Amino acid sequence: MIRLQRVGRRNDPSFRVVITDSRNSTKSGKFIEIVGNHDTIRLDKERILYWISKGAKATDTIHNLLIRNGIIAGKKIDVSKRGNPPAGGAPASAPIATPT
Repeated sequence: MIRLQRVGRRNDPSFRVVITDSRNSTKSGKFIEIVGNHDTIRLDKERILYWISKGAKATDTIHNLLIRNGIIAGKKIDVSKRGNPPAGGAPASAPIATPT
């Protein structure tokens, strides 16, 4: 999995782009390889494409970052929290049926 890892001090975050096993927590600090830095937008294109060819999946934010930097082609994924439908699947404005 290709994801962001937060590093830096309190109130001064920096983010690395790392390759990690999906079973590892984001805060565990365990990773296989550092492939970039989000703050300065330095990404190792060769290594990212290598890991994607090996089956690594990118998180939605990383997916959008890779598209913006021209590393992969495709459509961006909406990562904003607002506007997403409720988890129940029914629209929030649907009338509730009352038994008669």
